[in-house]
Amino acid sequence: MASPKTLADFHEGQVIDLGSCVVSEEEIIEFAREFDPAPFHIDPEAARQTMIGGLCASGWHTCSIIMRMIADKVFGPAGSFGSPGVEKVRWLEPVRPGDELHGTANIVGCRESAKRPGVGIVSFHFELAKADGTTVLTIDNVAFFPAGK
Repeated sequence: MASPKTLADFHEGQVIDLGSCVVSEEEIIEFAREFDPAPFHIDPEAARQTMIGGLCASGWHTCSIIMRMIADKVFGPAGSFGSPGVEKVRWLEPVRPGDELHGTANIVGCRESAKRPGVGIVSFHFELAKADGTTVLTIDNVAFFPAGK
């Protein structure tokens, strides 16, 4: 599928493949050292002693992973006008070193803005899942796009 450009290129029920990536132990630790230095994110040995039972990525790291995918496949190519915020984020399963993650963008609604002529509003349900199909992250939010045809 070509990348959406305007509101007219999105439709309810549409699914956009965001691609895949593999998460390394080094990435997990590097992100956590800078932004979320909990023991189960930065120290593999200490992580084994926690209720999580091993090193895992910060939830904010998984959000940044899917944000990169979204920027590359949806927002960037479409010329998004931004977003008023995230409605819901759910961290459902830990992301471990070596996990291959795949992202999808599910379009749950599309409409033109009643307040802003020329602006389209698209409602998304984003998912990030492991190669075995286990969903690790969901995000629900809306974004603004040009309403042009």
